[in-house]
Amino acid sequence: MSTPELDPCRPGMRSDGPNGDVFPLIGKRSGFLAEGELKLNRRHRFLVAASLMIALFAVAGCKKKEVATAPPPPPPPAAPAPTAQIAATPTQISAGDQVVLSWKTTDATNVSIDGIGDVPTAGVKTVTPTSSTTYHLVARGDGGTADASAHVTVSSPPAVSVPTNTESEIDIFNANVQPIFFDYDSYDIRSDAQATLSKDAAFLNQHPDIRIVIGGYCDERGSDEYNLALGENRANAGKSALVNAGIAANRIRVISYGKEKPFCTESNEECWQKNRRDGFSMDR
Repeated sequence: MSTPELDPCRPGMRSDGPNGDVFPLIGKRSGFLAEGELKLNRRHRFLVAASLMIALFAVAGCKKKEVATAPPPPPPPAAPAPTAQIAATPTQISAGDQVVLSWKTTDATNVSIDGIGDVPTAGVKTVTPTSSTTYHLVARGDGGTADASAHVTVSSPPAVSVPTNTESEIDIFNANVQPIFFDYDSYDIRSDAQATLSKDAAFLNQHPDIRIVIGGYCDERGSDEYNLALGENRANAGKSALVNAGIAANRIRVISYGKEKPFCTESNEECWQKNRRDGFSMDR
């Protein structure tokens, strides 16, 4: 029996009829073809799915990465808050006496004191309150506001026994109690001043009811603080001399005017000499 010939022009067909007729190829070989096509289809679907997955990964991998945003810069540091201090020396005085105000501040651009006005951020000033006063300081700066206060109590001076003819008594006092003068930057009692103090003490010993005030004065040279201290030393030197001459210490009150109340305003030695003095007045 001869093997059927496959028709090369028609796959899956055979030619084995006596007349060369063509018939479908059936049986085992036809099953082989169907199974092969099924395997090809499975392989095609697998390749398509794999290609899609690769494309998806490629697209995901090509996605633009987000750039990390830099954190905002920290805010600038806050300006420090101002501080303020003020003091009055002394805090209790009699009417007509002087008070030294001293103050200091930090981190302030503007400083003022009620009743005085704008002042430096630190300083010293002599004032003569006529009544009890509270000196209120306000310091302002970029960091806020600070304030401080100093209170001064002003009391009436003690009563003094005065004669009936007041003007005559003052004239007699001024004629007999004379000022003394000092050398530059000194509070030593000079020989001429010692002679003057002896006469002053003699008059005061004859009038035991009179109380006096010794004011220490300076010329215009030097700082306010230095001249206030120098004036106080000069007034105390005059007081000590009178006490040594027999005048009771409780009859004498001292005060420093520094360079605040000059007797002469010219800038020369003759004028400065007049301002370097101890002045004597009746304590009313």
